[in-house]
Amino acid sequence: MAEHPTHRGRIRPAPENFLSEADIAAVKEGRRDFLRKALITASAAVAAPGLARAAEGDPNILTLPPWTTSLGQAVAAHPYGLPSQYEKGLQRRESPGLTRMPQVSVAFTPLQGLFGIITPSGLHFERHHQGWSDIDPSRHRLMVHGTDEGFVKQPKVYTMDDILRLPPVSRMHFIECGANTGMEWGNVAVPTVQYSHGMLSCSEFTGVPLRLLLEDCGVDWKKAKYVLAEGADGSSMTRTIPIELVQSDEVLVAYGQNGEMLRPENGYPLRLVVPGVQGVSWVKWLRRIEVGDQPWATKDEAIHYIDLMPDGRHRQYTSTQECKSVITTPSGGQLLLDKGFYNISGLAWSGRGKIKRVDVSTDGGVNWRPARIEGPVLSKCLTRFNIDWAWDGKPAVLQSRAVDETGYVQPAYGQLRAVRGTKSIYHNNAIQSWKVVESGEVSNVQVL
Repeated sequence: MAEHPTHRGRIRPAPENFLSEADIAAVKEGRRDFLRKALITASAAVAAPGLARAAEGDPNILTLPPWTTSLGQAVAAHPYGLPSQYEKGLQRRESPGLTRMPQVSVAFTPLQGLFGIITPSGLHFERHHQGWSDIDPSRHRLMVHGTDEGFVKQPKVYTMDDILRLPPVSRMHFIECGANTGMEWGNVAVPTVQYSHGMLSCSEFTGVPLRLLLEDCGVDWKKAKYVLAEGADGSSMTRTIPIELVQSDEVLVAYGQNGEMLRPENGYPLRLVVPGVQGVSWVKWLRRIEVGDQPWATKDEAIHYIDLMPDGRHRQYTSTQECKSVITTPSGGQLLLDKGFYNISGLAWSGRGKIKRVDVSTDGGVNWRPARIEGPVLSKCLTRFNIDWAWDGKPAVLQSRAVDETGYVQPAYGQLRAVRGTKSIYHNNAIQSWKVVESGEVSNVQVL
């Protein structure tokens, strides 16, 4: 397959029916931070004599650049700060042909270019069922009521001002679409980690516990078994939430994200935060909470977001996102420039609590080494891991395997398919593998 040269290295193009030329260029650009690290490492081996030779060959190498000899831009030149023009390749991207309409599609987070555990709000993945709207907060309302009399004593309608007056809490949590990695159930389907795992983000959310609003309305905790959350978008997305999650204070009615108000495409001005549960239950543009004693089995609970089992039956209400991890660098589409030291980095998460351990293999699961877990390690939040690797130039298969605080171990594809088959869509938490060949190219591969 032809290679596309760039000034930073080479990258294998993805299949033409999957990525456009613009996407290919963005994939190359998105690798720059990883390649820059490799260049720095390679440069360190050259040392001072090499710099002297470079200076002799190019008399302008020590010339001061324009930004050192001129006046910079004014303070607040951009009233709302923007990324550098040199970072424009790092974008969330839609997969061409994934859906018939862009209003019901997905934009994937570029995990390969992120650091730490927080996803910038502008790169948070998008999944919509009827498009998004920028809602006037002064006109937005949240109604809380019961299915029948007795579930709540005093149904209420809250304005945004009402909610903003209540005592807030802030918590960091991951959100993952139930269909994340869904295209990989049968075989390798996508080339990069952005498309295989990019329906995943992590933010600090600010809001009020849903429990507080229910108590304000006089909820009967003995009768209440479930709540129904409904969104104000065109699809009127509705999801059933077990009352136990609400009582635990975990579920938030959130208006803040990463220190500012929610972005419109992430639910402005109000959304539900349901830690550890698949993203569809984090209802955006939240407008109604109903209290009842039975699940509602709404459209997106009865025919969507369900698990097709090998015997043909559908498994319903399997909302928890099980323990999972992925190596983000090196990952599919990247190129190792030379033999030597590399830092393998990735993310781990679990909908059941904290990550306890992450093991990394460079030989396809034959041998495993414990990775360094970087803090903070929080419940139902992304956790960053790193491990040193000296690449000898030979073929390698990189994998990560996470273990959460309950003792659950992330399964290999063979283990998961033995229980779930190959025709499912949702809740794929199998171990991801990246193949490295002698040329340094990294690609997606599956290991049973």
